[in-house]
Amino acid sequence: MARGDKHLDGMRANPRRDWKIGQIETVCRAFGITCSAPKRGDHYKVSHPSQEEILTIPAARPIKPYYVRRLVEFIDRVLEDSNGQ
Repeated sequence: MARGDKHLDGMRANPRRDWKIGQIETVCRAFGITCSAPKRGDHYKVSHPSQEEILTIPAARPIKPYYVRRLVEFIDRVLEDSNGQ
């Protein structure tokens, strides 16, 4: 199992864990999702061509469980769209 898959499983099981932005980037990279560092401000932008929504995640630690859950939902939608084609 790849590191991105392990992190995603961990996020799904325990969104309250002290997740770091580097782990968020690893998960995004594993699933072909763009995770752009902030040019100004402190929010990373998570996007994928199959999704209209652009998810923002603050880089400040700890990353709140709300953002981790939203990321997991976003990845699930990306996977559903890629499997449905």
